[in-house]
Amino acid sequence: MSSVLIRGGTVVNAESSIKADVLCEGGLIRAVGPDLQAPAGATIVDAGGALVIPGGIDPHTHMELPFMGTVTKDDFYSGTSAGVSGGTTMIIDFVIPGPQDSPLDAYRTWRGWAEKAAADYSFHVAVTSWSDRVREEMGELTRNHGVNSFKHFMAYKGAIMVDDGVLLNSFSRALELGAICSVHAENGDAVYHLQRRLLAEGITGPEGHALSRPPALEGEAAERAISLAQVVGAPLYIVHVSTAEELDYLHDYRDIATVEVLLNHLTQWAPDAYDRLGPYAVMNPPIRDRRHVDAAWAAVRDGLVDVVGSDHAPHSRAAKERPWPLCAAGLTGVQTIVPMMLDHVSAGRLSLSRLADLMCAGPARVYGVVGKGRIARGYDADFTLVDMKRRRRIEDSWIVSPCGWTPFAGTEVTGWPIATVIRGQMVMRDDEVLGQPAGRLTKFMG
Repeated sequence: MSSVLIRGGTVVNAESSIKADVLCEGGLIRAVGPDLQAPAGATIVDAGGALVIPGGIDPHTHMELPFMGTVTKDDFYSGTSAGVSGGTTMIIDFVIPGPQDSPLDAYRTWRGWAEKAAADYSFHVAVTSWSDRVREEMGELTRNHGVNSFKHFMAYKGAIMVDDGVLLNSFSRALELGAICSVHAENGDAVYHLQRRLLAEGITGPEGHALSRPPALEGEAAERAISLAQVVGAPLYIVHVSTAEELDYLHDYRDIATVEVLLNHLTQWAPDAYDRLGPYAVMNPPIRDRRHVDAAWAAVRDGLVDVVGSDHAPHSRAAKERPWPLCAAGLTGVQTIVPMMLDHVSAGRLSLSRLADLMCAGPARVYGVVGKGRIARGYDADFTLVDMKRRRRIEDSWIVSPCGWTPFAGTEVTGWPIATVIRGQMVMRDDEVLGQPAGRLTKFMG
């Protein structure tokens, strides 16, 4: 790879922002400082006063997801192209074994799909049951394939919903291997009980979705997962925390729990989202009222929240427009998460350094990603160049995903990613995805 000098920008890290140049060689950062000299033959990128932020890491995406009743619309190429279009340089996707698949079989399938990725990537692997084979294969995946996160669904009735015994086995095995367990915390049995009752009452609109998944069912599952993790002494990662009560509870368990909040739960609220978007607001956990949004922002400000993700799960319009509860739950997000979070910075809800912590350093730290999340010598040359003065309207026509829609269509934002660089290669400039897919499997510590 040739040398690249990014000149005339403001370098943003989780702890500071400084005016500096960045010299990249061989895909790595070689120097950060003022007035750096470019080696002979180097490509010079004039940042023009833009911010140079570590490449965004989206820790929660679903590409090519075929086992949840509805196939998502993105493959790894379209989904990661959407990501780099919006300033994301790495995703962590979910491998979910089908009923006849072992974890290693499923991983190999996802790994093959990811060969066409435009951004770097790694994987969580869902565990749905335990056997000697699963125990052996999760060890193989952790030791030799860079997997260090086991995912558990407490919410979905059927083959993928786990019971307490599965969680206990996972916590024990993950502790042995130095991995982390992540949980989708909602009480699935109670959710389906409420669904049946609401349907009997004739409720088939999207409002039924939130009614069937009240905050108490998320809190109960999170507390149960914490209790089981404490029995084993293992850390856990709670994905998409969305309730005020759960966030308040988690303050007392920082020794064991890592907290993820989604962009949507910081940005949208009920009933406004359902009134405006109808089924295009349906996601799990559901969009909640303003009290919960305010609590999420308080948790961002006081440091409880470790990472912000998108839970990117794009479905076709036809799948979204089915009557509830057949309406597909999931929203597009990997392309809009950086612009929307930049707009929150512009609105004064968080600082640039806190954004870099939540979306760059935080995911790298939580998952032990080697060489990502920070602009410093020896790290991968992954950057998002941002013009904080640029105002744009997010439109469906900008969305790369074949689904062709975003819940943020029509939203005016201030702050826009103008270029994306992965390992020293410009992969997006002014909305145009450049070059051939060159995403790589990332490395983890351990």
